[in-house]
Amino acid sequence: MRLDKFLKVSRIIKRRTVANDVCSLGRVTVNGRAAKPSVKLKVGDVVTIEFGNGNVSFRVLKLSETVRKEEASELYELIDE
Repeated sequence: MRLDKFLKVSRIIKRRTVANDVCSLGRVTVNGRAAKPSVKLKVGDVVTIEFGNGNVSFRVLKLSETVRKEEASELYELIDE
């Protein structure tokens, strides 16, 4: 699954266009490497996003094209750094 779509489906970022912009600006890394929006994610990948006030890191647990809002948090687990 594409990185920008995963960010939207998991509701980490609310809109896919915003997820695309964040990735294009170089604020997202996958397994320590800068990631473009089209990077294909796999289960177990570690994603880090730079926000204005800090970083958020999470591990991908499941990939799904669609998911209900209540189940979105089951797609990833937050990692403390």
